[in-house]
Amino acid sequence: MQLSIIILNYNVRYFLEQCVLSVQKALENIEGEIIVVDNASSDDSCAMMQTRFPEVTLIRNAGNIGFAKGNNIGVAAAQGEYICILNPDTVVAEDTFVKVLAFAKAQKNLGIIGVKLVDGSGNFLPESKRGIPTPWVAFTKIMGLYRCFPKVSLFTKYYASHLGSNQTGKVDILVGAFMFMSREMYLEVGGFDENCFMYSDDIDLSYQVSQKGKDNFYFHDTTVLHYKGESTIKDGAYMKRFQQAMRFFYQKHFKVPFFFEFFMQIGIFFFSALKRIQGKSKKIKAPNHYLLLSSNDKLVGELESVLGKKVVFRLFEGEKMVNSSLFKTNESVEILLDNSHISFKDCISILESLKNQGFTFKIIPKSSNFLIGSNNNNERGTIIEIR
Repeated sequence: MQLSIIILNYNVRYFLEQCVLSVQKALENIEGEIIVVDNASSDDSCAMMQTRFPEVTLIRNAGNIGFAKGNNIGVAAAQGEYICILNPDTVVAEDTFVKVLAFAKAQKNLGIIGVKLVDGSGNFLPESKRGIPTPWVAFTKIMGLYRCFPKVSLFTKYYASHLGSNQTGKVDILVGAFMFMSREMYLEVGGFDENCFMYSDDIDLSYQVSQKGKDNFYFHDTTVLHYKGESTIKDGAYMKRFQQAMRFFYQKHFKVPFFFEFFMQIGIFFFSALKRIQGKSKKIKAPNHYLLLSSNDKLVGELESVLGKKVVFRLFEGEKMVNSSLFKTNESVEILLDNSHISFKDCISILESLKNQGFTFKIIPKSSNFLIGSNNNNERGTIIEIR
């Protein structure tokens, strides 16, 4: 078997459904498998998986055992030559794994591959590629120096700014939302360190792989949608775990004097406090009307009855037809993307092409009864049942 996709789920049933749909499409021309590991979700994630995806391997843990242990259990059950650790709040394009597999096989000293990630509004997520968060690099991040001096390499290592978002190249650290590697190498380094519950697992694994002399890559030639805020609520528990995670990484890998330890404790506090502030919900202006891109005009009536506002229908004839000039308006517009007619790849392309132009987006996954999307990568997404 070529590829095993490991998806660790915890209480994100609708995002999981869309994620698995996208992965199934992306594996159609690949000998692969999907393994969903559930950390004792209290929603109906498992019931949904058993009903809608009975062919997918489902592993049900008795409790929330964390990111590291949950993924290690999934990999232990995997049969693929390669594995991909994938968040449930992601959407992959139909050609994502074909492209990444081809790139992986062309490398002679492969470590981990990460891809270009965008949020629910189409904006690039800079954590798609990162540098090793040494005390100095962490300081430049905490103090915002990378923003103040974006062209000074001394201050821009946290987000690996030596590479642009549309450049493929070597990086040190990749994000756990999408990590592609050989199963053999994952097992060789021991997988994720189970002493860390979550939040620095991906940093630690990336660092361990690079310490083995392997090359980690950021691969820009496919884009994956990552809602990001859905998998983690940034509350007090998040702040505490983030502090613990950063402390774990430094104590494990950096033998620093007391001064640096003291500095990092202060830095961790301010950085995690900033993350908590960013995680607070921002008030999003409700759409004045909706634009449905689909081939099924019968959806209009159903959507209007649920949304309570006018839905304009436009037959979708290809991603290139979508541009801002078609939608100019003084009112806020939400674009609804019917996945029964529009590929996941085109959905992602539309988000990217119309980002920062005042639109919000929702996807109607194929054969599903809900709209799904996120307007802010620091908060939970929105689910609207329509049938």
